[in-house]
Amino acid sequence: MIDFLLDIMRFDSTSGRESELAKYIAEKYKPDDAELEMHTTDSGRTNVFFKWGEPKIIFNSHTDTVPPYIPPVKEDDIIKGRGSCDAKGQLAYLFEVCKQLRKEGHNNFGMLMTCGEEDGSHGAVEANKHIKNCDYIIVGEPTENKLIKASKGNFCIGFKILGKNCHSGYPELGDNAIDRMIDFVEKVRKLDFPADDILGETNFNIGKLKSDNAHNVVPDLVTFKIFFRSTFATHDLISERVRSLLDDNIEMNIYFDHVPVRFHTVKGFETGTVAYGTDAPSFTNIPNRLLYGPGSILDAHTENEYVRIEDMHKAVEDVKKIFKIITRS
Repeated sequence: MIDFLLDIMRFDSTSGRESELAKYIAEKYKPDDAELEMHTTDSGRTNVFFKWGEPKIIFNSHTDTVPPYIPPVKEDDIIKGRGSCDAKGQLAYLFEVCKQLRKEGHNNFGMLMTCGEEDGSHGAVEANKHIKNCDYIIVGEPTENKLIKASKGNFCIGFKILGKNCHSGYPELGDNAIDRMIDFVEKVRKLDFPADDILGETNFNIGKLKSDNAHNVVPDLVTFKIFFRSTFATHDLISERVRSLLDDNIEMNIYFDHVPVRFHTVKGFETGTVAYGTDAPSFTNIPNRLLYGPGSILDAHTENEYVRIEDMHKAVEDVKKIFKIITRS
């Protein structure tokens, strides 16, 4: 398990570059007794799907990571580096679960390694088209070895705000697109979204902010994205309320709309909720979705990302127990 993790962490598989890793895993690590299925997305990225029989339960996590690439380092019980917990460490422990279940004689499950989770769940959307008659999917993400009851939704909206440029010494002759953006964002901040009993408050951040005007020119264009973390109480309200703030100078485009998820849980395991997105909402053909994995989301996406080997071994044993419980139910 650890050798596999360190091996796949040698690859810079930031989103858009993960197909080389997918090909490598398919060629080097395909189990002799598994069927290999590969899915290619519209953008040319690749999933790897190992199947033992007809999968009624699928184990899943993603091969892509956020930038920048950070090579792996093993220090005693800790593995550091990009993807250590989000999510190559998840792939490693789930793949180990599959190997151990096969040794114990179990069948009819699969190991799905998806591409493009970090920038829109492209691989999961594609895989969902091919999955039939599956009852459960166990998605690996850093949950601190807890079974998650619910996760917030992801709502990404792009905006283009138009103005009129002019010499910045005479701003009254132009129309400052940045000023329009500031006014618009302040209105978004004042939107009154209700709190959710399970997932709490709705929040958002701004990214991909771009305005290429010279420093001495009033800007005529600014583009940016607002990324909402939505709840069961607010997800369906966001689009309408944001649209109500638009004027003739503002264009809006929804990039993706992933709803909050209620996860399947199993008695006897510690539970919690999370505020981050996963591939889980994209698996609409699977009725029961579970979320579990070693590591903390607070370390993911940081320069200090790491996972404890002890927690990975605990994850293997926990998920084997979960597999046996749900296959008996």
